Amino acid sequence: MPDKRTIEKARRDKREGKSASTQAGEFVREEIDKIRHGKHGARSTKQAIAIGLSKARRAGVKLPPPKRGTVSEGTRRKAQREYERTQHGEQKPPSPKRSRATTKALMREGQPNTLSRSSPKPRE
Repeated sequence: MPDKRTIEKARRDKREGKSASTQAGEFVREEIDKIRHGKHGARSTKQAIAIGLSKARRAGVKLPPPKRGTVSEGTRRKAQREYERTQHGEQKPPSPKRSRATTKALMREGQPNTLSRSSPKPRE
């Protein structure tokens, strides 16, 4: 579940007329921060981005699913389902059992070097 602050930032971006990808960027940023702070792991930066985009779709950002051929068919169908569900106002709370399983699976992942390499350099 995304933080309230992240949802508020995405809504503010929407009010300001910014694009859906900018709104979704807030969710991706949150996901990468969670991994950097050790709340859970991911196999790659690409996985962290995918998780963030999925959370954005579930939160109601009008982010269309990926085009055919860019991702696996199952992933594309799931993204399509998430997109349509939120556009029609159908929002069910996530299953607690499924949420725990997802969190435990991500905790088993290590923290990859790709995320630490992509982190911004400290200001001097």
